[in-house]
Amino acid sequence: MADGRLTTHVLDTMHGRPAAGVRLQLFRLSGSQQTELAASMTNADGRADQPLVSGDAFSAGTYELLFYIGDYFRGMGVQLPDPAFLDVVPVRFGIGAAGQHYHVPLLVSPFSYSTYRGS
Repeated sequence: MADGRLTTHVLDTMHGRPAAGVRLQLFRLSGSQQTELAASMTNADGRADQPLVSGDAFSAGTYELLFYIGDYFRGMGVQLPDPAFLDVVPVRFGIGAAGQHYHVPLLVSPFSYSTYRGS
């Protein structure tokens, strides 16, 4: 079994804390096809409880991780414009070495986000 895995972490920069309760979806992309691999919610620490994909199911290729940020901020009582500036944040990234740990953190507010390959 391969040791590779994909994890994520969401930090709410508006409130200065982990973003608990953010809905996530992970897709593998191949041409025009999307295959859903995982759906999860972030825990109290802003992390998915388990890797989104790992082991033999984790392979090189292109992936897209969707973060349902608008729902999260609405649930926090934040008044968002209609439509929200950020509602679903897609992060599309490539996996070149499936035997490694890839971590995709998201730092987010209602009007901005950033991401990077974390550890």
